[in-house]
Amino acid sequence: MKYNKSSVQRVLDELKSLNLPTQFKDLPQSTRTAREAAAAVNCHVGQIVKSLVFQTKSTHKPILVLTSGSNQVNEAVVGAVIGEDIDFASAEFVREMTGFAIGGVSPFGLKEEIATYIDEDLLQHPVIWAAAGSPNAVFSICPEDLVSAIQGQIITVV
Repeated sequence: MKYNKSSVQRVLDELKSLNLPTQFKDLPQSTRTAREAAAAVNCHVGQIVKSLVFQTKSTHKPILVLTSGSNQVNEAVVGAVIGEDIDFASAEFVREMTGFAIGGVSPFGLKEEIATYIDEDLLQHPVIWAAAGSPNAVFSICPEDLVSAIQGQIITVV
């Protein structure tokens, strides 16, 4: 496939170490966007986890927002929750902070620990799908397992 095997392997290794029930799929088609991912795994777009990296405006810290594929993050709402304004991070910043390229950012296997916020709308679904380190690799997970494993704060993002 067309991905950095070490990025995907980092995700798989962490999932295995956490002993979480997941299903990994390495797909021939892109899962870079929520719509592409939903079509590829045959699920509702709301079941797709968009892993969006933001940067705080004054302290320049990375923030990871895991949002439902059907939602658009309101930066003012998230900024109010964290107490600092945020902007979308550049592709270079995303890769530097997460170890992943945009379109393949996973909540697992991050290069370093990043403050993570989880869209409450993801909890509506029995199963959700997230990027597994490349634009062609995804994994399924129970939303409660995701929340428990990454210790993210559940918030409203819209």
